[in-house]
Amino acid sequence: MNGPMDTAVSTRFDTLVQDGDARLPAPRAALPALDALPAEGPGWRMLLTKEVMRFWRVAFQTIAAPVLSAVLYLLIFGHVLSSRVQVYPGVSYVAFLAPGLVMMSVLQNAFANSASSLVQSKIMGNLVFQLVTPLSAWHWFVAYVGAALARGLLVGLGVYVVTLLYAPPHVAHLLWVLLFALMGAALMGVLGLLAGLWSDKFDQMAVFQNFIVMPMTFLAGVFYSVHSLPGAWRTVSRFNPFFYLVDGLRHGFFGVSDVSPWLSLAVSGGCLALVSALTLYLLKTGYKLRY
Repeated sequence: MNGPMDTAVSTRFDTLVQDGDARLPAPRAALPALDALPAEGPGWRMLLTKEVMRFWRVAFQTIAAPVLSAVLYLLIFGHVLSSRVQVYPGVSYVAFLAPGLVMMSVLQNAFANSASSLVQSKIMGNLVFQLVTPLSAWHWFVAYVGAALARGLLVGLGVYVVTLLYAPPHVAHLLWVLLFALMGAALMGVLGLLAGLWSDKFDQMAVFQNFIVMPMTFLAGVFYSVHSLPGAWRTVSRFNPFFYLVDGLRHGFFGVSDVSPWLSLAVSGGCLALVSALTLYLLKTGYKLRY
């Protein structure tokens, strides 16, 4: 039961509401919808930056260590065979070895970068954060292969700079050098991406690397000329696509090679196109990514 005081307060409140007294709090407006913050640049560029920073943060392991390994090859083989082997007239064995070591370092590190990055994302479980983004297959392809290309070329450049301490600099055709270095890094970056798609753990990636990449790299004429091999092995070497990359780069340095640089360019370009088409198809279908 209300008393006189309660009736007065109720009447005063109704009067304030009807008169629109400013002392009363206004009704709270609806909150605006939250919009996603715009990305700083295209998505592929952000993914590429992330992949480059991934290996750059541990550059001592990803850049310096491969350069040291190549230098050890140069010191051991160069010291033992420099006075006994001469492949090209007027070219010392150490100078002959340098382009092969540069290309070998480019190939191995470009492959390792894209393959290990994708497999690591699968194991750590953070791959799902990339799958929910609107990145297309081309964006993935450009980012992973671009980062592998950057790492491979950085290691190759480091190896070349160190070899200048043991052999005089000699570049006959700079364009051929740049072309085959870029093509080799791109090819192995795509192969690494393909291996990363196929592999679910590091053991599977190691099988791909130890039984395919490593043997084909060492049998590509890095330490020898294929003309020094017996007839049967010389023929087998012609079916190794890595041989054409090494031989083409060596032509850029010395102007001489075991096969025509145009043949090397055609074989390397064909392999790159074939592997790229297969990898893009698997990326578009979400092979071992979405299920």
